[in-house]
Amino acid sequence: MPELPEVEITARLLDRALTGRRIQSALAPGINALKTFDPPLSVLAGHTIAGVRRQGKNLIVEIDDAERPLALLIHLMSAGRLQLFDKLAGPRDRTSRLLVRIEPDEGDPGPLELRLREFGSKQAAWVKLLDASALHDDEALAKLGPEAWPEPGSLKELLDAPRPLHTLLRDQRTIAGIGRSWVDEILWEARLSPYKRGSDLDEEEAERLRGAIVATLGSALDHYEQVVSLPIPDKLPMPLRIHRHEGEPCPRCGDTLRAVHFEDYVIAYCPTDQTEGRVLKDRRLSRLLK
Repeated sequence: MPELPEVEITARLLDRALTGRRIQSALAPGINALKTFDPPLSVLAGHTIAGVRRQGKNLIVEIDDAERPLALLIHLMSAGRLQLFDKLAGPRDRTSRLLVRIEPDEGDPGPLELRLREFGSKQAAWVKLLDASALHDDEALAKLGPEAWPEPGSLKELLDAPRPLHTLLRDQRTIAGIGRSWVDEILWEARLSPYKRGSDLDEEEAERLRGAIVATLGSALDHYEQVVSLPIPDKLPMPLRIHRHEGEPCPRCGDTLRAVHFEDYVIAYCPTDQTEGRVLKDRRLSRLLK
């Protein structure tokens, strides 16, 4: 699932390219993707894009309208991508869930197309067209915790719950933007066990974790600013050091990186740096021994 760094770089690139551009038309070929009906997408024609930004893992395309400011609220879920193309989607395209065609500027070969695409058969990505005044009351945004970046605030109180850090940091109601990939990187940077409970954090550990969140997400964004440009690729070059690197040497201490496998995700960690040398029980092996 695209997380804060991936959604943020998408918002930045699209904002630079689309702010001030006029919409020619909008439609939703993925009928399951559009979650609202009033106002209809057709009202976007002729209006101008005021900006593109991120909140949590959500993308927000702001539409300039003096009488009725609007906003497209988009969640990519696990397999969605919001990309800008200089060619229109073809009739055989099966990945598109939303198509927003942009009027060409002088010198453009033709209209651009902002396209929400989704890979696989789940069709979980979604779009809502909302009045801008109602945006922050929508349940997708209203329940979000504080932003993880750039200023997550004090974590000692925010994470004061008897739940594992790996779970707490992925809970968007607790802190917004972190998911399965970057939580592994953050906890490794902070030298904290994924199973340490939030309520057990002392002041020094909480501050270390806060620093790790800011540094890890900020470094990822710096990386993307250097290597990612339009058109946004389907797969971003994620600068991961721990996640998906099970069996490789730890970049810091050289110990073998380990992982705990669940049905739909994996926790990666370094035993020496994070769990005092203990190798955590792998759920796959536990099931085989039953």
